[in-house]
Amino acid sequence: MTWKLIDLFCGAGGMSLGFTDPRFCGGFSSVVAVDSDAAAIATHQENFDGESVCGNIADWLEHSDVPLADVVIGGPPCQGFSLLNMKRSGDARRALWEPFLDVVARSNARIFVMENVAELFRSGELDGIRSRAVELGFQTKAAILNAADYGTPQNRRRTIVVGWKDSLWQPEFPPLKTHAEPSLGLNLPPWRTVRDAIADLPAPVKLEIGGPAPLNLHIRRTPTEKSIARYEAVPPGGNRFDLHRNAPELTPSCWIRKTSGGTDLFGRLWWDRPSVTIRTEFYKPEKGRYLHPEAHRPITHREAARLMGFPDDFRFIGTKVEIARQIGNAVPPPLAGALGRLVADMLAPMANRT
Repeated sequence: MTWKLIDLFCGAGGMSLGFTDPRFCGGFSSVVAVDSDAAAIATHQENFDGESVCGNIADWLEHSDVPLADVVIGGPPCQGFSLLNMKRSGDARRALWEPFLDVVARSNARIFVMENVAELFRSGELDGIRSRAVELGFQTKAAILNAADYGTPQNRRRTIVVGWKDSLWQPEFPPLKTHAEPSLGLNLPPWRTVRDAIADLPAPVKLEIGGPAPLNLHIRRTPTEKSIARYEAVPPGGNRFDLHRNAPELTPSCWIRKTSGGTDLFGRLWWDRPSVTIRTEFYKPEKGRYLHPEAHRPITHREAARLMGFPDDFRFIGTKVEIARQIGNAVPPPLAGALGRLVADMLAPMANRT
């Protein structure tokens, strides 16, 4: 049986991929996906069946008939919950879960899965989400999950909220981990590492034109001599403090004055660990630990996509900046696949009782 899926705030479709692709889960088909980012919607349309709608979710709700679906998934924009915005309690983005649940109600979905940053878990907004879900007849469970525990070669902690309508059945949530930190000694495969994800890639090409089709985002930049000298000053596992020690004349004065904090800035990824959280500006090493483990360059878009768990045959549409935003904002498909398998297990007994 194939379950019908609606993906809201879908972005490029990392969550859709985890639910619909047999390499992760499968058994679901996309009915409609909605996002306000035109490039992300173009990517979603390129990779999935069903309708892909570019627009504001509130406008879509007002002017469209919401199709019936079994499951609604998605991640309302999370900037309002970020650590940089914790004092901005009036941020309108914090309330975008409300139209999400309106779609859940109008689609007659039996289950919803909502993804957001870890900070949601201890916010008053989660109480609001759960209260509204109860009004709609849903029970809920929530937890902070690490994508590395589900086969993603990246440490990425996110709050996951699952809601379901069947009062006779309790899901085994969170889903069982598929991988574990090696030091824990659990009988599970170890976390996937940066080496597992990208070590087999050739050197990046200078131009996208003529590159192998599956690796069309494995493109090298053309840094200045000063930038290259900075990269060369950072040893394996190093960061901006090594840059200051090894090449103080190349270190920005603001970093010299700031003698604490920011240990990931201008840092190199470690080969034998999962990557740090991939954000939307991973191509700028001054934004985080985004230097290649040994090459003197930032990671490429293809390497970032692999560190998110996207297969090489997933096609991104847009400019390099637009695609970087899609990659950094995505739900890692391996994590989404674990959630998809959980939802499939939930739906089977619910369907048998209808």
